[in-house]
Amino acid sequence: MSSDIPENSYVTDTMAVVLHLEQRRSSQRVKTVFNEALRAEAKIYVPAIVFAEILYLTAKHRISASLADVQRLLRENPTIEETPLSLAVVSAASEITDIPELHDRLIAGSARLLRFPLLTNDPKIQASRFIQTIW
Repeated sequence: MSSDIPENSYVTDTMAVVLHLEQRRSSQRVKTVFNEALRAEAKIYVPAIVFAEILYLTAKHRISASLADVQRLLRENPTIEETPLSLAVVSAASEITDIPELHDRLIAGSARLLRFPLLTNDPKIQASRFIQTIW
């Protein structure tokens, strides 16, 4: 992670990235956050598990966004950055007892560890008492 983190820092889940890449309907707030990141006015962290979910969803033909699209997004926008799946993330995820699905818990664990709001439209994640969400 960069040492100069903008005040506006967020973690994103898979669907927020996919909706951005595919220019599909998203909340105005999430659109604003992505636009701020594209202008280097905000920072978005993409948990590594998001890449695995995009790979899976692409292979199942559920989305048109690809890993190449994500790589391009990160390469062209230094304020959108990968955050690794680490023991610290898994440990933070283990504290989250109200999100049952493992991948969602790991994404939420990244937000909990970094102490940034999570961009998500998932109602189960939004209902969590362990993290702040934005949609």
